[in-house]
Formats: sequence, structure tokens, C-alpha cells
Amino acid sequence: MKLLWLQGLSCSGNTQSFLCAENPSAHEILSSFEVLFHPAITWERSEEEAVKGVLAGKEELDIFILEGAVGPKLRKIGGKSFAEVVKKLSTKARYVIALGNCAVFGNIPAKADESVSGLQFRFLRVGGLLGKGFRTKEGYPVINISGCPAHPSWLTYVLNQIRRGRRIALDELGRPLEIYSYLTHHGCIRNEYFEWKVEAEELGRKEGCLFYHFGCRGPMTHSSCNRILWNGVSSKTRAGMPCVGCTEYDFPREGFFKTKHVMNLPEELPLGVGKRAYILISGVAKSFAPERLKGRLIDESREKGSQQG
Repeated sequence: MKLLWLQGLSCSGNTQSFLCAENPSAHEILSSFEVLFHPAITWERSEEEAVKGVLAGKEELDIFILEGAVGPKLRKIGGKSFAEVVKKLSTKARYVIALGNCAVFGNIPAKADESVSGLQFRFLRVGGLLGKGFRTKEGYPVINISGCPAHPSWLTYVLNQIRRGRRIALDELGRPLEIYSYLTHHGCIRNEYFEWKVEAEELGRKEGCLFYHFGCRGPMTHSSCNRILWNGVSSKTRAGMPCVGCTEYDFPREGFFKTKHVMNLPEELPLGVGKRAYILISGVAKSFAPERLKGRLIDESREKGSQQG
């Protein structure tokens, strides 16, 4: 199968993320395909040569991956605007993948320029560059892998499903359900603190929930970051930092590390939880929170003493 990867308005973060893939590695995955072009790892031919070959019908195109948003002020390829090239490649590909939030929703570049969008969305507005009704030769809309950056395993999953000829179930935003039906909250090691409403007192600590004070978006963000760990080791919440909701259409937002409150309630509640239920549950949970959750997991004074001894 033949794969072509282009970058629009991008920081290359998704390329960097994918190159860190493990089990399988990026090399192992890409070795399963004929890579016609990738801006960071191919050198046999130029971007223009690869694109011309596909548009002229000299090369079949199975998978077209776009990293980064699309706008009218981007470079030209072979005398054609970048947006025109992307449209033409998308009609020729069997599968089109938007990789990362900028390619999916427009996000950071779109916040600064109204003419910029993702492939099939501009934030939550359906349409984008390709239009609401766009479908590939296989009958798919754009397969959206959101994230800033997207976890390498998410792209690996999609490419493996395509390579094996398996169908990919998508949500209403075109994202694979196998990845985005979960919340970042699922698998978070701080869930017991969340349930008993024991809040973190500062960032970087192992203890406490980061939702009430520190703006954690885990209960409202669709991702599998705490199920498929980054580098197989950690995640933001495991490291003591709140989830910033980087897979969602409204990323980035102001006040990453602060929860907005209205009448002493978080302005945004966990998905599916009403205000009355949250008030009732919070009051009961705080009253009966286990004492073991209120202290440090590791007594640092005892740890230092044992090291000195």
C-alpha cells in the first residue's frame, strides 16, 4: 500500500510524536507501506515529484495523511496552491487521515486566521476544506486523529486496521471509537481522589485530584492517555499535571491550570453529571473520605531519615 504524508500549518509535533512510537516502532509500521513522501524521513524524491506522480496518475495512492491546518497563504506545490493539492490528493486516496488537532479542527492556526481550517472541520463546524459530504473511495469521511500531538499508538492503530482490511468505527467527529470513546479520566490513578473529592494542594504531587482547583480536563476529554501511556511510562495526570484537553476542538483555551467556578461549583462538570447530582455526591464524598487519602503517599521525612541512616 502506498502512503503520502504532507504538512500544512504545523509545528511538526505529530511527526515527532510518531517517530517515538514503540511496539511497534515507526520504522516497523512504515516498512509495511511504500512511503511516497514524508517531509522528515524520505529523501529519494521531493515533495513536488511525489505529488505530481500521484496527480498525474503515475502512482496509486492508498493513504493520504495531512499534518497541520490548511489555509490559502500556504506554499504552492508544482504551481498549484497547497489547498488545491490537498483537495486533489484527497479525491484520489482510498483513506484520508487528518493527524493532530490542527489538521482535524484547525485549532491554533485557525484561531488567528478565519480562512484557516482542518480537513473536514473548523472547530466544531462541519465542512472544513473538503466539505461536509466528502467521502473517500472506501466510503470514509476524513479519519480524524486529534491531539496536540496525537499519541503515536493512535496512528499505529489506524494504519494497522487499514493494512489488515478491517473497518474503523468512527464517532460523530470522525475519530476512531476504539481510541476516543474513552475519557482521559478512565485509567487515571487519581480517580479515587476524584471520587472522594480529595483535592490536590499543589501541582507535581502524587496525591489529590486536579479537577476542582487546577483545571484538569480529564473528565471531559476524549482520549486514551491513561490507558495507553506515553512512551509506555506516564501521562500528564500521573506526573502531577492536569489534562489540558488537547484532543478537543476548543484546545488551547485560557487558564490551563485553574478551574473556573460559579457559586462554588466548577463551571464545567464531568460529562453526563448534572449540577444537583454533583452537589449531592460531593457533599457526601467529602464527609466520608478515607483518612488514608488525606496524607502523603510517601512520608518524605521518614524516607530521608532512612537514607541518612
